[in-house]
Amino acid sequence: MKQQHWTAEEIPDQSARVFVVTGANSGLGLATTRALARRGGHVVLAVRDAAKGRRAVADLTAELPAASLEARTVDLADLASVHAFADGLRADHQRVDVLVNNAGVMAPPRTLSPQGHEVQFACNHLGHFALTGLLLDLLGAGTDPRVVTVSSINHHKGHLRFDDLTGERGYAPMAFYNQSKFANAVFGQELHRRLTAAASPVRSVLAHPGYTATNLQTRSAVRLWRVLLGGIGNPLLAQRPERGALPQLYAATAPEAMGGQFIGPAGPAELRGAPTTVTPSAASLDPETGRRLWERSEELTDVRYGLPATTG
Repeated sequence: MKQQHWTAEEIPDQSARVFVVTGANSGLGLATTRALARRGGHVVLAVRDAAKGRRAVADLTAELPAASLEARTVDLADLASVHAFADGLRADHQRVDVLVNNAGVMAPPRTLSPQGHEVQFACNHLGHFALTGLLLDLLGAGTDPRVVTVSSINHHKGHLRFDDLTGERGYAPMAFYNQSKFANAVFGQELHRRLTAAASPVRSVLAHPGYTATNLQTRSAVRLWRVLLGGIGNPLLAQRPERGALPQLYAATAPEAMGGQFIGPAGPAELRGAPTTVTPSAASLDPETGRRLWERSEELTDVRYGLPATTG
């Protein structure tokens, strides 16, 4: 499937649909929120910084006076915060139609979450694993419900260090970012297998933005990667967030997007371009790896989905 000319203008009417977008106050999350709100969706901006969330809502409302938006705080690296966010959302919403697992951190110095997990694995994977499980019943009540997990082309370089997920015995900032993005890809595929086995109406679709200029490369990264990516790579190679968000917007809204698909840019090396189906790494498709990650994630988050395990 190629969608060489697909743009945000082709998003169907999203009126009366409820979206939750993590990391929605900047970069890809903000571009995704803007496009969904423009098409009539009600978007919950799941943000770590309450003031930045309010500012994003104010700016978007000034741009789109009819936009239906609300900002709620969640620190995806803190499982207690994820539970509180899910409880608050459940109190005010009877359904969620689409969850976009977009937020992330990249290549910081080794840091541990409040629960003692390496912060990239905690934020990029465990927080989204927990959030998806806690909202699964609300998604099941949605219309054409979907979970969109945003991975990275870097997942091809990643693998899971099951014997040292915290980096205690050896830590490299970008290697552990790659691990977290590989975990996203493995999770999205395993979620698809389990939802299919349960005959759930929820679709699990994956996406990656190619090389997109956001503050991900400059906000938390150690100095080396801030220079290489933010200072050199972004100005020379990166596309704007509005373009980079197209794969996840396609995954979230296109009627033809299917569970288990991985959507990325159609251009050379998947760095930029319109959305198309791309090929995930063979390792991320391995059911045994999916089972191991799922079981470890349940242990580390204490969140259990109640979906049947599969072997293929």
